Amino acid sequence: MPKLKLRFRQTPPPRPSLSGRLALITGANRGIGLAIARALAREGCNLIITARDERALAKARIELENLNVHVLAQSCDVRSPDSVDYLFARVRGLHKPLDILINNAGIGHPNRSVGELPYAAWMEVIDTNLNGLFLITQAALAVMKRGSTIVNNLSIAAERVFPGSAAYNASKHGALGFTNTLREELRPKGIRVIALMPGATDTAIWNTLWPKAPRRKMMSAETVAHTVVDALRLPENTTLEKIVVMPSSGTL
Repeated sequence: MPKLKLRFRQTPPPRPSLSGRLALITGANRGIGLAIARALAREGCNLIITARDERALAKARIELENLNVHVLAQSCDVRSPDSVDYLFARVRGLHKPLDILINNAGIGHPNRSVGELPYAAWMEVIDTNLNGLFLITQAALAVMKRGSTIVNNLSIAAERVFPGSAAYNASKHGALGFTNTLREELRPKGIRVIALMPGATDTAIWNTLWPKAPRRKMMSAETVAHTVVDALRLPENTTLEKIVVMPSSGTL
């Protein structure tokens, strides 16, 4: 009599729900930051959104509240320790741990060679993209617990070099070093740290970096946001250090 070989299909572990979790997104008034905020709201996340532009931030809050989640909108200049302290005083006032931190705030500068780049432009980019990343993250760690996730939006400029973008490249390369160090420090505490490295995405930053950039070849901010949500919904014990998202047409 022939032996029967039975094969049992292994059921994958359920993907964690994001409903009811608390997420903070910097630079959330437009572009990738706002797209991530929308995507998280659709998953049921309660949100803390920050940006420097108070009018745009208020408009974003109204839109996001229509998705039936709680939204705290607080203007914040990530370059300012005082401004960051005030933001996190309000976060602590919620009496809830922060489950997700999306460090998205960032700026670029006009295409200039190193010999032509004004020091003021250099400092503004480094201060926002690198020092601001440090200040927000350091403050957030006090209200995060095991199982939380930090996503740092770095861009592919964290690993590639684009002539004419010295300050932007330097800030993103430095931010990747910071992110990798942070990951190792937080690994024993059960807090995941992910480097988000999107390719060319159709956002307002190109008005500064390259006004004539071919936007039609770029990804949408929503594409990047959906990838972030997918990463956040992976099981907590999943090892994920880097997300690289590229437009289907390749690099520009």
